[in-house]
Amino acid sequence: MNRIYRDTYAEINLSNLYSNFLSVKSRIGNKKIIPVVKANAYGHGVLNVVKHLISKEIDYFAVSTLEEALEIRSEFQNVDILVMGVVQSTYFNDASKNNITLSISNEDQLLGLETLSSKLKVHIKIDSGMNRLGFKSDIEIKNAMNLLKESENVQIQGIFTHFSTADCDEEYYNVQLGRFKSILEELNFDFKMIHVSNSSSSIKFEHNLAFTTHVRLGISLYGLTLDKETTFLKNTYKLITHISEIKCLEVGDKVGYGATYKASKKELIGILPIGYADGFIRKNRDSFVEINEKLYPIIGTICMDQMFIKIDESITKQHKVIMFGNQISIDDVASRLGTINYEVVCQISYRVPKIYIK
Repeated sequence: MNRIYRDTYAEINLSNLYSNFLSVKSRIGNKKIIPVVKANAYGHGVLNVVKHLISKEIDYFAVSTLEEALEIRSEFQNVDILVMGVVQSTYFNDASKNNITLSISNEDQLLGLETLSSKLKVHIKIDSGMNRLGFKSDIEIKNAMNLLKESENVQIQGIFTHFSTADCDEEYYNVQLGRFKSILEELNFDFKMIHVSNSSSSIKFEHNLAFTTHVRLGISLYGLTLDKETTFLKNTYKLITHISEIKCLEVGDKVGYGATYKASKKELIGILPIGYADGFIRKNRDSFVEINEKLYPIIGTICMDQMFIKIDESITKQHKVIMFGNQISIDDVASRLGTINYEVVCQISYRVPKIYIK
């Protein structure tokens, strides 16, 4: 979208995003970072994020689905793309034709290798204890590797796992780490790429891992973390709108669906052109927005396309209303919604346009 027709948008700071990349890079030595750009780059706009990182000579990216990989490939021909989620064998040739690397994590995929008509690059996914995706038992893993090695159209490039508690439980993290290391020793295969660390593990533990070649940098690329002790990351996302109308309430006037707010005195309210269809959900009611470095309360029920705030006479339609990303942090929003910061940015919908700062 080249033009913005509504005064609601997300401001994406690409300079801060790359600063976060460099900050993590300084902590992991000579290993390479694979930026994770799944879910539309965690709501930041995948094509613009990838384009900016390519300009910094980054050439390997990870996504979750084949659709996400094909979207990137349609714009960028000379980068490597790893799909970390499950792709059914029906689509193996589509991946091969578009030079997309797939994760192999289950028996159905192994059986589907016979459908390949051209070379397919793969990483084998190991379930070291998260019990989500990946081969788990020793026999499963050995059989999978044997089938991959026997397939003439398969190029085994990498092996990886995913930690479930790198941000919160070091003891279980070490259980998973030990399990993965023992699998590597048993397989005794010369993998080009070995990657285990997500954002938390990259920042906290990767410097102690001598056997890995890459890390996967997801949420912390975007300035967010679940580790309270990590304080060096820079915010990359602001959600901004402006007041579309100002109304004067008389005593007893009620506001919005369900008439859930009643004026106890003469009050000014601002109507904002943003609502739950934009991803600013109804549970955000009874909180605040920021105008001119001051907080103003949200009142009434948040509508699909509009919402209400209580203002004072100093506020005009020209003032910028920051929903989050400045005084009100993304973590603040996550806390009041009882969720994590990932969900806050990912739930902002496609109809909110983005402005990029470099």
